[in-house]
Amino acid sequence: MASGDGTSGSGQPGSDRPEDTSVPDPGRERWRATTRARAVVEAPERSARFLATSDLEYRDLYTPADTARLDEERDLGRPGEYPFTRGVQPTMYRGRLWTMRQYAGFATAAETNERFRYLLGQGQTGLSVAFDLPTQMGYDSDAPESLGEVGRVGVPVDSLADMETLFTGIPLGDVSTSMTINATAAILLAMYVAAAEKQGVERGRISGTTQNDILKEYIARGTYIYPPRPSMRLVTDIFEFASRDLPRWNTISISGYHMREAGATAAQELAFTMADAIAYVEGAMARGLDIDAFAGRLSFFFASWSELFEEVAKFRAARRMWARIMRERFGATSARSMMCRFHVQTAGSSLTATSIDNNVVRTTLQALGAVLGGAQSLHTNSRDEALALPTAEAARLALRTQQIIAYEAGVTETPDPLAGSYLVETLTNEVETAAWGLLDEIDALGGTLSAIEAGFQQRRIQDAAYRVQREVERGERVVVGVNMYRDEERVSPPTLHIDPRGERDQVERVRRVRAERDPAAWEATMTRLDEAVRGEVNLVPPILEAVRAYATVGEISDRLRAAWGEYREHVTI
Repeated sequence: MASGDGTSGSGQPGSDRPEDTSVPDPGRERWRATTRARAVVEAPERSARFLATSDLEYRDLYTPADTARLDEERDLGRPGEYPFTRGVQPTMYRGRLWTMRQYAGFATAAETNERFRYLLGQGQTGLSVAFDLPTQMGYDSDAPESLGEVGRVGVPVDSLADMETLFTGIPLGDVSTSMTINATAAILLAMYVAAAEKQGVERGRISGTTQNDILKEYIARGTYIYPPRPSMRLVTDIFEFASRDLPRWNTISISGYHMREAGATAAQELAFTMADAIAYVEGAMARGLDIDAFAGRLSFFFASWSELFEEVAKFRAARRMWARIMRERFGATSARSMMCRFHVQTAGSSLTATSIDNNVVRTTLQALGAVLGGAQSLHTNSRDEALALPTAEAARLALRTQQIIAYEAGVTETPDPLAGSYLVETLTNEVETAAWGLLDEIDALGGTLSAIEAGFQQRRIQDAAYRVQREVERGERVVVGVNMYRDEERVSPPTLHIDPRGERDQVERVRRVRAERDPAAWEATMTRLDEAVRGEVNLVPPILEAVRAYATVGEISDRLRAAWGEYREHVTI
């Protein structure tokens, strides 16, 4: 149960969990004994069992008996109404399409700015920033730890000067920006606010999302800096600051995506994401924040894989679970607090380096699952991402994939078009039940942080990834172009080349910023930051002061390192 420090598990009343909605079906049994039995003698089925990724077995036939006890008010609601299974907006895509965000960031702020403006010109409706590893890990581009990594997997942002360059010519009062940043999220958010101020944009007009999900870094991704508990302070500081100053900002994107990319099943992705979300809410409430003052700005980030119906079921189950958690566990009363609003990215680790045109088909299926599942925002991976960062042409094709689904496929014409499907409704219940079971195990371990420290989530994901890899190696799981239907010809398409001069230019740039800033102003703000870190005040305002004085990501991160230390993983087996 809750300990008040953001460490508990689900604590969810069992009465609100999905019920078995099926009843016996004599007609199905007759069909199995006659028509189906004759068919499998003549043409045996491909496998003895047909499994979804969550080890849920697909039945040989779904009928009305599987949903006979489905209660519309309890299990589904109407679109825009509790428990939001059918969508968080009453009209869904009939009123407004999802935000089309193509993730981008590479080389330098200036080059990334060019890519942003190109994508906006091609019809993209929101920006999504990828930061390089040094920025994510709290190092400046001229730090020894950054050598060879500057601008490689994202854009380097060392100071406010880089943030200004990144958004040159892009009005921050009109564009929504998502930033995939976690350990240094407070610093990058402060830089974004300061850059908007320099454009003359009031804080109330700034819209977007900071990922700000540090717990999944300890579980699956590894770009953490500080120990979990002081890191949670930074997360809740952002909650508190935004609740007062940034009314249109989503303060966190609680991310199952990276856990899924590491090998989690759909049910594990859902369960572990919800466990992290519960911990964040409890941390904020322990700070004294009112649930309905901040919960409406919590958002989620999920992966979409090629197993279409399981993914749609997962998204529907996520909305229902979150609505019940917020209302029953936390006592939220605002409908917005109960809405699970989420961004989706297609599955990067499903892309293959061979036969890369197959990746277009995979991405299309995955994007379709996200739309049928009711996503609010979507990124489609590019065909060449298994080889390098995407070229502009590949990114454009990925965006066109979304646009074709939006305007040509007919799947946006009514909310939740797969509602009532015997298969989808059954899978929605089954995925949710499996997720609740995992949340119970986390609860028994003492909650989210205790489970992370014990390595529970990490081991479960590793086991699932190992199982899938063995299935691929044995040919039990087909990956077209890899272990079956390989192309004879090998094509090496042109890939994006990162000029090494970009790293040298960025090093010179950060050194020039340090040389040209006002040293007295910098020293004064850093002193105030030191005092704040060792106290209990919200850290976002002193960080904002520091970035306005052109303190760098590395300098601010080092002050926090000095106070809190660095985290080193120690998993108990």
